[in-house]
Amino acid sequence: MLPVMAQQSLDSSFRTTGTAVVAAFETQRQVLQTSSAVMLDGRKEIGYGVVISADGYVLTKASEITEVKNLSVTVDQTNYPTARVLLIDATWDVALLKIEASGLIPVVYAETSAIPQGSWVMANGATTRTNRRLLAGIVSAKIREITASGGAALGVTLSTKVKTLEIDEVSEKSGAHEAGLQKGDVVLSIDGKKLKTIEDIGEAIKDRKEGSIVKLTYRRNKEEKTVDVRLTARAEIFTEKMGPGGQMNRNDQMSGEFSNRRSGFPRVMQHDILGSRQVEGGPLLDIDGHCIGMNIARASRAENYAIPVEDLKEIAERMMKQAAGK
Repeated sequence: MLPVMAQQSLDSSFRTTGTAVVAAFETQRQVLQTSSAVMLDGRKEIGYGVVISADGYVLTKASEITEVKNLSVTVDQTNYPTARVLLIDATWDVALLKIEASGLIPVVYAETSAIPQGSWVMANGATTRTNRRLLAGIVSAKIREITASGGAALGVTLSTKVKTLEIDEVSEKSGAHEAGLQKGDVVLSIDGKKLKTIEDIGEAIKDRKEGSIVKLTYRRNKEEKTVDVRLTARAEIFTEKMGPGGQMNRNDQMSGEFSNRRSGFPRVMQHDILGSRQVEGGPLLDIDGHCIGMNIARASRAENYAIPVEDLKEIAERMMKQAAGK
């Protein structure tokens, strides 16, 4: 038997990311070229989106764009500098964007996401200034729910120096930050239930899922206010990269960069397409070039999650209807 170094290996062009493999999916790459959108922060590529209408409606991964100050969108080879975020669905981590465009080519939805494990799927890889690149892989697990890692949380740290539930710190990744809660605010109740201790807060949200909304009443400068707060996955608020004891687990060490939010989804398709968190948000295509889902999270080096097409269609229709009613 030959030594390992002398054994024949697969030619690089025939590997998953090789030129011969990618060339075989040129028809699907053309779909990505016209029907996926590139999210940009200035000149930096930060993600992708799914073109869902000819007149400029685009879906993308919400948590990757919420803090972006200079958001623009490129579809095919045209850049649209004024991209407006219309709505966010916190449960699915999806944002609806609108760009001033006409004559775009929206994705064609696949009839079903129920295809066998091992089926080919395709998605965006890194892009050049003008052209989408394609990455291919396979469906690697059954459609399932991904529960919130570590349970759901408000995203606040309470002061230990006072007897009230006074906020000492608000996580920037949390729904509490989105709702405008600040250091010094005193939490009074959740969904009408009065709170006296930290344990009361835990009891009030223990059965809630990440992404669900609670009505939180707080006091600021003697004035009481009630706001809607989105619960966030605890592990994602407090840096999901860290495992027990504050150390990154071995799988994450090997995975490279993964999505800030990678859990708490009602249903996902799982595939093994290689790529970084920057390629999430775009369409997942089947062998016919139809949109079978929307890439929503890079969970690890071998796990990528996509929203199945049935759920994606419902999200798109609902959010566009909501936007039209505003």
